[in-house]
Amino acid sequence: MKKLYRREAYLRKVRPFYHSDLIKVITGIRRCGKSCLLETIMEELRESGVPPKDILYINLDTRNYLSVKRPEQLAAVIDSFGNDGSKKYLFVDEVQNVNGFEQIINAYREEGNYSIFITGSNSYLLSGELVTKLTGRYVEILLFPLNFHEYLEMKRFHGQEVLGLAEEFTRYLRGGGFPQAVEFPDAAAQATYVANVMEQILRKDVAPRNKIRNRLAFDKVMPYLIQNFGSSTNLDNIVKYLKNTNQAVVKRETLKRYLDILLAARILYKCQRFDLKSRRSLRGEEKYYLADTGIYFASSTDVRIHYGPVLENVLYIYLLSQGYKVSVGRVGALECDFIAQRDGIYYYLQVAMSIADPQTEEREYASLEAIHDNYPKYLFTLDPLLQRRNGIRHLNLMEFLAADGEL
Repeated sequence: MKKLYRREAYLRKVRPFYHSDLIKVITGIRRCGKSCLLETIMEELRESGVPPKDILYINLDTRNYLSVKRPEQLAAVIDSFGNDGSKKYLFVDEVQNVNGFEQIINAYREEGNYSIFITGSNSYLLSGELVTKLTGRYVEILLFPLNFHEYLEMKRFHGQEVLGLAEEFTRYLRGGGFPQAVEFPDAAAQATYVANVMEQILRKDVAPRNKIRNRLAFDKVMPYLIQNFGSSTNLDNIVKYLKNTNQAVVKRETLKRYLDILLAARILYKCQRFDLKSRRSLRGEEKYYLADTGIYFASSTDVRIHYGPVLENVLYIYLLSQGYKVSVGRVGALECDFIAQRDGIYYYLQVAMSIADPQTEEREYASLEAIHDNYPKYLFTLDPLLQRRNGIRHLNLMEFLAADGEL
């Protein structure tokens, strides 16, 4: 049996619920490692003494179960494992492939003899009937591609050569953290793999649930949003840009719908802007970040790393994976790259490639110094020499991520 790399950060989140009747819902972009997480959970259950006969695994994306599309078919598959009265651990991978799966999953949960784990590749999994029927009866674990620490650990786990930290970080930024992509040492192969993942997402997650009448327009909008990740997004300006460049004529409502589709497929994540003076979110001034920076490089002919948005993206996704709520901060006329909040504590963060230039140093510190409270403040750069100024911690982002750092 193939040995699996265990993603401890996520296993820690799930372990308290191994034997609970709460449904464990694991979501995330396709190919980010949900199936492997289920397999490592099953490994841990076997190691803890759960008999293999009591662990039931159904992957609805595999050939054996591709024809399972209706609730009664799913129930028949589950019942085919038999039930001898002992507690069962039921794992259903890509459960959204079954229309109306909610009623069946809920029915087995109510029997009280099942601990249920389900995965899905889009946010529709937690919409509609599932939320209505299972309010307070499920726990969600949102899975992301590998962070930099996990990327390095997985390379070591598979016996791959780990180069210098700067070289590996550059490779990580370009190739991204899709677990299988790490197996390909060649950058072109990684890009081909990620492009294939994107095709799977469009075919399996987007097309079945969304009637896109103007595919030509969608095929213009999606690359635009991917290429401009990390930028302030104004829907009206995007509509004008697409029209003026003769790329596509798209209504504002249609553009909003396309954005929602990409968010649901976990390709993009929305970062709201938060006004520190009024303590409220500002609508219409959001930024969007990619689930993985490899998505950008797989769809772009530009192989240069534009460090501003790329470093922001990597830190933003890392903070989400650590359980922080993250916003873009406005401080009067200034902007703070991120406000992270967890357990009632706020953290203010700036991100830049370097502050070696004095003007850049002043600009990056000014936003943080304009915030007049006592919550922690951080400046992340790639500079080898670090400093402190007015209580603001200056950290090397590459080293922070490699060490699986905590704020």
